[in-house]
Order: sequence, then structure tokens, then C-alpha cells
Amino acid sequence: MSQQIKLIWDFRGPASAKTAEHHEIHLKEYIRAEKIELNITGFKIIHDMHSIAYMVVEETNMIAVRDALRPHRGEIYSNVN
Repeated sequence: MSQQIKLIWDFRGPASAKTAEHHEIHLKEYIRAEKIELNITGFKIIHDMHSIAYMVVEETNMIAVRDALRPHRGEIYSNVN
């Protein structure tokens, strides 16, 4: 199994939580449309003025997804809490 990369979109401001939550819907739509096997998405409220939406992809698919969706940043994904 290849390494997994967590692609992250940052949202800031008083509406950041709702924006991140809504962005996750679009990430799920993209996964379905592109028939991507890995289906890990989510959103997280960092604080009241900063939230993120994220999508986890296999390293082999990262470049194509990055170029299509233009995340703000990425990191190695570890599913250990």
C-alpha cells in the first residue's frame, strides 16, 4: 500500500466552519465523479475563525488531485488518533 497524503483546504473568518463543512460535500462529489477508491474526507474547526476541510488520497494519485482541486497544503496522513 502506498503512502497516503492528506490534502487540506483552510478557511478563515466567522463563516469558516460552515464553509469547510460545505466544501467537504464537494470533495465527496469529486470522489464519486472520479471513482476514487479511497474515501476519507472531513472537516475540523480549529477555532472560531479557522476551519479546514480535508481529503486523503494515495500518493500515486496526489499530483492529479492536487492539480484539479488546488488544496492549500498537504501532509502525510496517519489514521492513528
